[in-house]
Amino acid sequence: MQLPDFKIDSQPGVITLKTVNTTLGFVRYTETAEIEYIFVRRHYRRLGLARMLLDLVEEQTGRSVAPQEPISPLGSKLFESRSTLS
Repeated sequence: MQLPDFKIDSQPGVITLKTVNTTLGFVRYTETAEIEYIFVRRHYRRLGLARMLLDLVEEQTGRSVAPQEPISPLGSKLFESRSTLS
C-alpha cells in the first residue's frame, strides 16, 4: 500500500498525521518524551508511520522517547524493534 498525501499537525503533547478525509495516526506524549499513547490506523500499519511519529516526538522534545506503563504487546514490539535499529 502506498501512503496518501498527508500533513503533520503538531500541538503541544500531540502529533497527528492526517489527510483531508481521515487521521492516519497520532501520538500523545509528555514534555519528557514519555509516550502516553500511539495509534496508527490499521490500513496504514507497517509503513513506518509509528516510527515517524516517535522521531517527531524526539525532534520536538530533544529527548529519546520511552513508553509509559502499562504498555501493550504491540507497543512493546514497536519499542523493541526501535531499540534494535539504533
